[in-house]
Amino acid sequence: MRQKKPPSIEAWLKEAKADATALKAGMFLVHNGIVRQTPKAKVRQGLDDGSLVAGMDFSFNAAKVEAAVAKTYQMKGICCVKVWLNEGRLKTGDDIMYVLVGGDIRPHVTTALQFLVEEIKSRCVTETELKVPGKR
Repeated sequence: MRQKKPPSIEAWLKEAKADATALKAGMFLVHNGIVRQTPKAKVRQGLDDGSLVAGMDFSFNAAKVEAAVAKTYQMKGICCVKVWLNEGRLKTGDDIMYVLVGGDIRPHVTTALQFLVEEIKSRCVTETELKVPGKR
């Protein structure tokens, strides 16, 4: 499966600011997740098997992503949500996702961004790390 071309964040922001709802926005936040060399188990749980990540197989359920976006729009103060997810075999350094959230005040936007990224990562995507033995 071929990787998708990442969006232009500049274009996303320009589009978001041109929308009528942008008059309610006081800030926009962007999340850019990338494939890292350190395995998830080591970063999240401190479990080190000595391996390194060479890439990952990545896919997502579009209907679940749409539902997560809809939930985010229902959060207090949120007026803009954009999500782009890559797919296929990714290598270290490749973009996994871009998420943009805009809203009225910082606490609302940071909460919404954290909620949406967590929702996507825990309920909408399938990630399989492709590991290689590391050097000790």
